[in-house]
Amino acid sequence: MKKNNKPVREYYTIDLVHIFKTLWQRIWLIVLAGIIAAGIGFSVSAFLIKPEYSSSIMLYVNNSSFSLGNTSFSISSSEITAAQSLVKTYGEILNNRSTLERVIEKADVPYSYKQLSKKIQSGQSNNTEIMRVDVTTNDPYEAAKIANCIAEVLPVRISEIIDGASMEVVDAAVPNLEKVSPSITQYTAVGLILGVLLSALAIAVGALMDDTIHDEEYILQTYDYPILAKVPDLLGSDKKKYGYYSAKKKTSKNS
Repeated sequence: MKKNNKPVREYYTIDLVHIFKTLWQRIWLIVLAGIIAAGIGFSVSAFLIKPEYSSSIMLYVNNSSFSLGNTSFSISSSEITAAQSLVKTYGEILNNRSTLERVIEKADVPYSYKQLSKKIQSGQSNNTEIMRVDVTTNDPYEAAKIANCIAEVLPVRISEIIDGASMEVVDAAVPNLEKVSPSITQYTAVGLILGVLLSALAIAVGALMDDTIHDEEYILQTYDYPILAKVPDLLGSDKKKYGYYSAKKKTSKNS
């Protein structure tokens, strides 16, 4: 007998209803995957990643008249743009190898100048002439110690490079015992979201790849054959008229 297949289509139809039904049927699996991924995110952030602590100092950039080489400058306190430029200049001097090596020697810490440079951030504080320097390490007391050593070394270095320039300490560093990273809440939330999305994606892809005949609709859409009959699930039925089959199934299991 010649098989009367429908013409092969050049496109693939995605049955969104079937995908949503499959996702709903396996919602417990999606929830479980999300919980497991959230637990992994929590464990990683709480036990595997070393916490980091930050301490900061604030330095006033003296922007009175000074000279650089043969050129003289006079900057008034109202010239915010010029003050920002000064803060950037002082930040470059701070991250210079010679400056950081002096800080390492004074603080007696086991870092190279490149390693220490990655732990330091500097910038202008609230569009003022105050320079803020943040030091972040795995030890809050070490971070405060390095920051205070910067407050001692940086003004000296600046006075050596720029004639007449000076800096004053506005606020010294103190150990901050509140960690700045990692965020346990953030890692847990990211793990939960990734677990839900990846599990849902895997289930959706599995539903798309599944070519098993689950109902008569698949036959009607794929082949040009009429549905003549449908065999009911007698063993799984709770109706009285099918009680014989159910009882027989239970008997076979017990035996």
